[in-house]
Amino acid sequence: MNALVLTEYKNLSYQKVPKPIITSPTQTLVRIKAASICGSDIHGYDGSTGRRQPPLIMGHEGSGIIEEVGSMVTNFKVGDRVTFDSTIFCGACHFCKQGLFNLCDNRRVLGVGCDEYKQDGIFAEYAIIEERVLFRLPEGLSFEEAAMVEPAGVAAHALSLASPSLHEDVAVVGAGLIGLLMIKLLRTATSGKIIALDIDEKRREMALEVGADHAFDSNDSALSRKIMKLTGDLGLNIIYEAVGATAPIQTAISLARKGGTVVLVGNVSPKIELPLQSIVTRQIKLRGSCAINGEYPAVLKMMADKVLDVTDLISKTAPLGEGKLWFDRLYNKEGNLLKVVLIP
Repeated sequence: MNALVLTEYKNLSYQKVPKPIITSPTQTLVRIKAASICGSDIHGYDGSTGRRQPPLIMGHEGSGIIEEVGSMVTNFKVGDRVTFDSTIFCGACHFCKQGLFNLCDNRRVLGVGCDEYKQDGIFAEYAIIEERVLFRLPEGLSFEEAAMVEPAGVAAHALSLASPSLHEDVAVVGAGLIGLLMIKLLRTATSGKIIALDIDEKRREMALEVGADHAFDSNDSALSRKIMKLTGDLGLNIIYEAVGATAPIQTAISLARKGGTVVLVGNVSPKIELPLQSIVTRQIKLRGSCAINGEYPAVLKMMADKVLDVTDLISKTAPLGEGKLWFDRLYNKEGNLLKVVLIP
């Protein structure tokens, strides 16, 4: 089969590789119909995260058609249109037994190659997918839209950890793809003000287009005063941080009201500097948000019912063979691209 292989850092080769085969009775063989490039793939492209060690087939956001099933697969059949969670959980550890599949002790992520394991992903014509992480596509939902379910699920999981009340004002720091998806979802959950923060003017404009009421430059020296004015001098009770670096996290914490919650979704930097005294003396709650845990069915229904429209976030669809070109453009931040979907 054809696959896009990370042969060395910052180099992708479109080449022939062996077609994967089912080795477990709970596995399925899926013909990939759409696979989108995640920001984590871009961050791993140059080796900066250590989680995309070559040689590796990356990719974990996608959809396809089942072509073969293992002998113990009972809920899916050949020909089913499916998408899948990126996290492969064991189902047997302490956390899985508690229903916390995203925190599985033995979790593997599609398209990740790190010191602990290597799990080839879906930038290929075929991929092996465990039945336990499969989800059937609703009628009418395209493969390209379904390739956006995983990031939408990440956004939905973050919101589940600190859900705003019906009239609550909230902020999203970082108007990249996940931030924009959170804004779209928040617009269905609260009639309060949604405030987007980003250093990029075009991203702020996009945030306003998808549902934010206000969009400010994170570096604006008057930012704190503006937020306080909008919130009756209280600050924000809930802030979602979707970058994962020191500066935006510090911004989020500074804008939280006393006793407020900052949900940390971004994961770019392994370590950051925290304003400890500000957190402690104002009793700020920090919540990490990891991947997805059960949000797929709700997100799929919202997308099928057009409550959540993701089509405006897809910047480009392109053949898998052009993958290196689009990786380079995303890596170099060309053209304000949000999401590129590759078609094997």
